[in-house]
Amino acid sequence: MPTQTKETQDQITPEIALQLLKDGNHRFTHNNKRNRDLLGQVKQTATGQFPFASVVGCIDSRVPNETIFDQGIGSIFSARVAGNIINEDILGSLEFACQVAGTKLIVVLGHTSCGAVKGACDDVKLGNLTHLLAKIKPSVAATSSEDGADRSSKNSAFVNAVAESNVNLAVEQIRAQSEVLKALEDEGKIAIVGAMYDVANGQVEFYKA
Repeated sequence: MPTQTKETQDQITPEIALQLLKDGNHRFTHNNKRNRDLLGQVKQTATGQFPFASVVGCIDSRVPNETIFDQGIGSIFSARVAGNIINEDILGSLEFACQVAGTKLIVVLGHTSCGAVKGACDDVKLGNLTHLLAKIKPSVAATSSEDGADRSSKNSAFVNAVAESNVNLAVEQIRAQSEVLKALEDEGKIAIVGAMYDVANGQVEFYKA
């Protein structure tokens, strides 16, 4: 599998970038990953990088972005933070990735059984984690449930619903809090989408932009 170059990056549209990730996840879930000379890609990217997509994901060890999308070195930017939350550092990183480095797609990737989401549901207090979980709590509050239903981490369906709400909120925050990224999207130069990874089967479900 060839390494991304400036020429190949220039030929990729936001729609093509999304399809590349979908195809990569399909290969991953069918155990048909492409053969790559990763050490060769290290050498090929030593003087420059031309990724086609940026993924904002959780730090969860079960969700390694390059692996689940079957991508090699130099293909995607990977920003990882517990609960795939958005803050000014993530936004700055995405602005660099898209405006400067030329990526065509931003994916906010949540996942099932997310520990950070569980912590927000349970109102966990722990050092700096308290402040991080506070960014997820609006999604907890916005997620509906049946009367009397358990809204804690013990209810896996509720946890996963909150995780989806949290992804959608993050997509909205990117557009609302970054004039740079909003302008690029409005001009059709990038797309911003949400997605959910299932830790039980490895499949990624993409949401409509």
